[in-house]
Formats: sequence, C-alpha cells, structure tokens
Amino acid sequence: MGEAIGTTPTERRIIGLTGGIATGKSTVSAYLASKHNLPVLDADVYARQAVEKGSKILDAITHRHGPQLLLSDGTLDRQALGNLIFTNPTEKHWLEQQIHPFVRDQFHQTTAASPPGQTLVYAIPLLFEANLTHIVTEIWVVTCTPQQQLQRLIERNSLTTKQAQARINAQMPLSEKSQRADHSLNNCGSRESLFEQIDQLVGHSSSRPQRQH
Repeated sequence: MGEAIGTTPTERRIIGLTGGIATGKSTVSAYLASKHNLPVLDADVYARQAVEKGSKILDAITHRHGPQLLLSDGTLDRQALGNLIFTNPTEKHWLEQQIHPFVRDQFHQTTAASPPGQTLVYAIPLLFEANLTHIVTEIWVVTCTPQQQLQRLIERNSLTTKQAQARINAQMPLSEKSQRADHSLNNCGSRESLFEQIDQLVGHSSSRPQRQH
C-alpha cells in the first residue's frame, strides 16, 4: 500500500490518530465523531473482531498457547493474553503478525466504501510500531506526562504499577511519537483545552507529502 488506502492525499484527508496507551485517544476519537461528524476507523475495534469466538486467528492463538487463554464461554481471555504478550516480545510480535493483516484489510474495505473526498480518522495506537504511517496523510499524537499516563492506565485497567509500566514500555516512547507526528494534542490539562486543540487542527488541512515505507 504505497498510498493512503485507495486514494491520494489530494483526494482524501486521512488523519492518523495515535499516542501512548491511556493518553486519551478514545476521548479524541469520540469528540471527532460527535462534534465534527468525522468517521473514525478504530484499529482496536478491528483487532477485537479479529479474535472473536470462532475466528481463525483465535483458533491459532489457542493452538499456540492452549485453552487456558479462553474464558468458560469460549471467548478470548484478554487479560491473560495481555499478561502474556506484554512480558514476552516474541509472542507479542507473533500475535501482531496474525492480527495486523486483518486490521489493514478492514481499513481498506471501509475506506473504499466511503464517499469520495470524505475526511476519515484512522485511530491506530500502533501507527508507528506497525509501520502504517504511509496509509495516512497526517499524523496526530495525543500526549500527557509519563506520570499521568501511568496513573490513568493503572486506574482504567485495574493494573499494578509493574503491569502498567510493562504495557507502556512495550510501545514506542511517547516522546519519539511526538517528534515524528505532524501535530501533538496536549492532554495534560482540562478536557475543554483538549477539545479546543482538536477544533483548531480539524480546521488545519495538512498538505504534507505522502509517506513511504
């Protein structure tokens, strides 16, 4: 995919929304959808669909790791899987190789079905890590302080400090994402401040050249 899926930057604006875990990407996505009526294509939603009960990817996971990663109803035990992959880079890489092609295909299909010229938001937490920067026309990164990120993740997912830090460490440093992004959204303060930043960026159309691999 050498160009923004099925189109060119001059025909469609595709905002790549990313950031670190628990920095506020979902808040930004929800605001873009509700306030600005922008379709949000969420990689996390597609990733969950990839491992639904009965899927080939879930079968591959249980074949590799055994039925202990399944709940009593046969669905994936996401917490158990998270504990496994966030402490084992090899298994994390294997899982991503199973899921990422499915996610990319969902982006492609949804984009192809969208009206020509429609601005889209691709919410992709691992935009940089998965080398997907070439499928968007501009990159927004949601940031906060390391202390805020850690505390928000602990509270949101009911994790220990060690578990939360392991999940943060599994991603590219937030500072590096900020340096590589076109725009940064500072989510250290109030929600109103964050929304004001979003409003400004929505009105700012990036004409940056298309990224390559």
